[in-house]
Amino acid sequence: MRLTIVLLSVLLASCGSFSVPLLTPYKMDIRQGNYVTPEMREKLKLGMSKSQVRYVLGVALVSDAFHGNRWDYIYRLESDYKLVENQKLTLYFEGDTLARIDDSGLTAPAAAPASE
Repeated sequence: MRLTIVLLSVLLASCGSFSVPLLTPYKMDIRQGNYVTPEMREKLKLGMSKSQVRYVLGVALVSDAFHGNRWDYIYRLESDYKLVENQKLTLYFEGDTLARIDDSGLTAPAAAPASE
């Protein structure tokens, strides 16, 4: 009986080398950055002031002292230590007005096929 308890304790202590599906640790979803919804993107218009953009999107995650006229909104979602969603929205200003929107860094999970 004692040998069984000792062997079970050793087996449970070595979880790194032996994986038991029922005894895996909980892996929390990790969300980082500014999540920008499609509705928020639709509200962005060229010619908006910095305060209007800040009202629509919130404060930019990355603020660079060398590029004061560039705002980066970055968002990452990791689930089970795997990248699920990655967004990057870059806004360029000329003076106080929005001059250019770069939304090329958007990767979202594959959409489910539409049912007919």
